[in-house]
Amino acid sequence: MPTDANIDAIRRFSRFYTRRIGVLHEGLLGSPFSLAEGRVLYELATRDTTTAVALSTDLGIDAGYLSRILTSFETKKLLKRTASPTDARQNVLKLTRSGRTAFDKIDTQSRAEVGFMLAALSLADQRRVIVAMAEIEVALSSTPREPAPVTFRAHRAGDMGWVTHRHGVIYAEEYGWDETFESLVGTVVAEFVEKFLPGKDRCFIAEQAGAIVGSAFVVRKSAKVAKLRLVYVEHAMRGTGLGRRLVEEAMTFARAAGYTRMTLWTNDVLIPARRLYESLGFEMTASEAYRGFGKDLVGETWERDL
Repeated sequence: MPTDANIDAIRRFSRFYTRRIGVLHEGLLGSPFSLAEGRVLYELATRDTTTAVALSTDLGIDAGYLSRILTSFETKKLLKRTASPTDARQNVLKLTRSGRTAFDKIDTQSRAEVGFMLAALSLADQRRVIVAMAEIEVALSSTPREPAPVTFRAHRAGDMGWVTHRHGVIYAEEYGWDETFESLVGTVVAEFVEKFLPGKDRCFIAEQAGAIVGSAFVVRKSAKVAKLRLVYVEHAMRGTGLGRRLVEEAMTFARAAGYTRMTLWTNDVLIPARRLYESLGFEMTASEAYRGFGKDLVGETWERDL
């Protein structure tokens, strides 16, 4: 059962967010539409055609209330109804040109207001907000949703700080490592930037819906040996195969760059990572006990031919 404190926290956030995005204003984004009307207008605009039954089901909105909204749209010549060719009991709904124009005005204003809100945040804080919202959406969804695709890109300004931050947070949460590990990551990314050689070094940033969800780095160890570094995957992406994809992308790049062997350093407590490397053909070539990151650990070197 949820605690009173947790219930109060959710209600507090709801009050804050509805105020922040202007839901309490008389009209949505200065338009003549209510929030509910704006939501229905959005669904109509982003679907080729639909029906009242489908809208009511998908939005969880009362059928009678939805009917009044649709009738209002029709009266204002924003909506056109035509008989369904497959079900005589239903009408197919589609926005008119005027309806599309009304939606475009709201959509443009909405994007501008969100952009203004995000502009006050650093890039790292924007990503924190996006990741947190995605986690809330997943946690509170009653039915599984098709996840947004994950794409890979090269690094850009702000990424090194984000990768350092997430490594520090995740390894502290999962393994109890102290701030000296975050310091090490900071040193690694600083060296990557300072010594970066296009065509020989590469950072892979994995993004989903605008949020960074993982990374992998390839750096030169020697003329023929590449080193795999800083592979991480966000909690919400565990079990999706993203870690494997990142390592495979790194290996593909290393081969194309002319490397014939790849090496990496990890720790014996990182069981999922070790299993991944082993499944991809890496073999452990050395291990050594040491004291680091506030723990007694065993560092391991893994290698494979490319």
